[in-house]
Amino acid sequence: MKMRGALFFLAMLLTSGAAAQDEPISGTQDVTFTETSPLAGNAELSRRLLSPLTVVQMRAALARAGQVLRDQPVTPANEKFVVHVPPRMPSGGYGVLVFVPAGKLTVLPKGWQSVLDSYGVIFVGAQNSGNTTYDMSRRMPLAVLGAVNIAKRYTIDPARVFVAGMSGGSRVAMRLALGYPDLFAGGLLNAGSDPVDGKLAAVPPRELLARFQEHSRLVYLTGEADTINLNIDAHSAGSMRSLCMFNVERHTMPRLGHETADPASLGWGLETLLAPVTVDGQKLAACRAENEKDVTARLDEVESLKARGRGDDARTRLYETDARFGGLAAPRSEALNTELGPPT
Repeated sequence: MKMRGALFFLAMLLTSGAAAQDEPISGTQDVTFTETSPLAGNAELSRRLLSPLTVVQMRAALARAGQVLRDQPVTPANEKFVVHVPPRMPSGGYGVLVFVPAGKLTVLPKGWQSVLDSYGVIFVGAQNSGNTTYDMSRRMPLAVLGAVNIAKRYTIDPARVFVAGMSGGSRVAMRLALGYPDLFAGGLLNAGSDPVDGKLAAVPPRELLARFQEHSRLVYLTGEADTINLNIDAHSAGSMRSLCMFNVERHTMPRLGHETADPASLGWGLETLLAPVTVDGQKLAACRAENEKDVTARLDEVESLKARGRGDDARTRLYETDARFGGLAAPRSEALNTELGPPT
């Protein structure tokens, strides 16, 4: 789906309001949804969350096995979601926090209800989407479908729809915030993150990256005793800045280890996410120009190596560039991959 089509689809979705449900729930309940969406389909998940050459390799492997990519990885009618709806809707519509848990989700995280209610933010999380389940085929599409179905049932403010997670779920949430900036206006990363280096998190297509840079915000919440993840957060935030994403905030939660955010930290995180996003246009333009220069130089090197008959070296450099810059290197990276052909 092209960006314009995705945004049109989302706009139609988000303006539908509560008319799709006669009696919207309030309070906390277990809910089954019925709506699916192209945004949660395998083709769109792959386009947004994997590097272009990873998608090429995946489709080639499927073709060799005589298989094709299935349309939808999950059926929402077979799933249960924990949903909490504040008793009062803000004048501009509810906010939404889509949560990806580390384990089986059965209740709201401790102490979160009063904070969510005070900000008018709906909570939604799939029950069976913990660390033992697959990211691409389950956790990610379930999170997308959570946002889609809440938007169908309630009047929401699309500028206040966020994705969050805990531990491994937070790492999933980070990738969703990066790949779905037209659905999520930011991410709340609780005790888990990754650098964007092509190993787990890939750079999305350039139009999505541009929206992420200009309209999104990331908030990292990690306990002061969780030193491993504090260090990873620093690397993750640094990789975001190298991709010209400057709306990044980090908060160390006092007296906590590898734990779910306490109510005070959650409140700080939501307050930060809800603040207007501002962009230094000159700084952003300069950063983008540097990245474009780097991408061009790398791909020029690939062409030079190919011209000198060093196909294997060219291919290695090409895949390094794809891992580092993903969608920013396409479509030229894809064309060079075709020209180089399979390894000899």
